[in-house]
Amino acid sequence: MLYDVNLEITYDYASPANSGRHALRLVPATIPGEQHLESSSIRLSPGPSERRDRIDFFGNAVTDVAYRRPHSELVFSLAARINRTATPEEFDISPPLKSLGRELRAIQSLKPDEPVHFLTASPRLPLAPAFAVYARQHAAPDMSAISAVETIGRALHADMDFDADATTVDTPALEAFERRHGVCQDFSHIMIACLRSIGIPAGYVSGFLRTIPPEGKPRLEGADAMHAWIRAWCGIDVGWIEYDPTNALRVGQDHIVVARGRDYGDTAPVKGVLRTSGTQTTDHKVDVIPR
Repeated sequence: MLYDVNLEITYDYASPANSGRHALRLVPATIPGEQHLESSSIRLSPGPSERRDRIDFFGNAVTDVAYRRPHSELVFSLAARINRTATPEEFDISPPLKSLGRELRAIQSLKPDEPVHFLTASPRLPLAPAFAVYARQHAAPDMSAISAVETIGRALHADMDFDADATTVDTPALEAFERRHGVCQDFSHIMIACLRSIGIPAGYVSGFLRTIPPEGKPRLEGADAMHAWIRAWCGIDVGWIEYDPTNALRVGQDHIVVARGRDYGDTAPVKGVLRTSGTQTTDHKVDVIPR
């Protein structure tokens, strides 16, 4: 399926920012067998004093920009065309949950995509006993790794309410979990913490979700902004699978990957520092259009 993606992120400052540096992770990834980036362009207004494009440790495309002149507004815009491949679900040949640790210990590599980086607490996602208790209530040791992932994902979807006003980007996952309210970032962080707490390596994925539902299907939540979901390592023979706990489904052709990492901090669309005073507002618009 071919998609056109248009994104615009606007920041308005009450007082002009004298300078700033930002790292942008906005460009969809090319992933062999899953999706191919046909074309992309990032427009920056005002134009930056410096710009550098690079690839980070986890393989994500990053655009670094620096501003040295006063500015009261920043607009980051993306136009991209992506060919997303349908990925049929495989047979469940993942090991029982109680055997996953043995397969993990057999992996000696420290390459960016190896599960060792996604098994313990990460900078924005400390683990807590509450996550392990919840995960063990739903995932039995004899359950296959894939079944455990899907069971925990469905449970979170049933127990939590999608609420755009309940949290902010800085709300700790444990706080959102205790409230049982949140957005896709919260659903994903909570699910990652639950999976890691029972020995399943799990990471965070940011991207886009198709905004036009198939005929006769309901519109999926999270489609008006960048979306988030999780990936979980389910054994040597299976590798990584991706699951969307906000919508209780395996990730497929309607999900477009932008960045992968340990938690939101590794994949944030815009991250940086600036010199200013007063308040700021931001606006976020996304269109995902099938061709």
